Amino acid sequence: MKVVERKENPLLDRVEIRFVWDHDSSRTPSRSEMVAAAAKAEPGAKKELVFVKDVSTRYGRPQTTGLALIYGSSDSAVLESEYMKVRHGAEPESKAVAPKASESAPAEEAAEEAAEAESEDGDE
Repeated sequence: MKVVERKENPLLDRVEIRFVWDHDSSRTPSRSEMVAAAAKAEPGAKKELVFVKDVSTRYGRPQTTGLALIYGSSDSAVLESEYMKVRHGAEPESKAVAPKASESAPAEEAAEEAAEAESEDGDE
């Protein structure tokens, strides 16, 4: 991986690295390989605070370009989008657990039976 441009962004507590990766004799690098290489290129960087974006591999060329955002702390990494965190291996924050159909069916049946019983009592 070759760093083409390196920008420090102290306001957001991150370093932005534009890179070019030539992979003549191998496959296109995976996201985890790009994260590891970006963390290695920036001294003191932690892999869990590196987010790779704007990855592009041109058709017919063994060259990949991209942008790596390396945050200085987990507090500043809060700025990153939720989908990017999940894409890079973090657990989703809003795990809404919906009841399964088999679990909700007995409760619905019980409610229907109670409603029927009330309507029968009211008719008499």
